[in-house]
Amino acid sequence: MNDPLLESESTSTKRQKFELGETGFNEVPKKYRKFFRKWKGKSDVLSPNEVLCPVCLVVIRSSRELRVGDRVYCMPCMSRLTVVEEGGLLLAKVVY
Repeated sequence: MNDPLLESESTSTKRQKFELGETGFNEVPKKYRKFFRKWKGKSDVLSPNEVLCPVCLVVIRSSRELRVGDRVYCMPCMSRLTVVEEGGLLLAKVVY
C-alpha cells in the first residue's frame, strides 16, 4: 500500500508537490472542485498528479505525485480506484 501519510521520508523518495488551481469543474461541491477536471479526449495529456476515472471519464487530480498502488476516490461517480500502470501511462482500476 502506498500511502504518503504513512510512509517515512527516509525509506521512500519524496513525492512532487503540485499547486491546484480552479478548473471550472462544477459537478462537485465548491470545496472539492480543484481535485477534478473534465477529460478533453485523446489529445489530453495527464500530468504525474492526475489519473483518469474509467467509469465517468473525469480526471482526478492530487496535490502530490501519484504512483502505482495509490488509492483515489472519484466523487462524481463515487468509485474507489487504484492507480496502475499500463503502457507507460498511469490509469485507474475500479476497486468498487
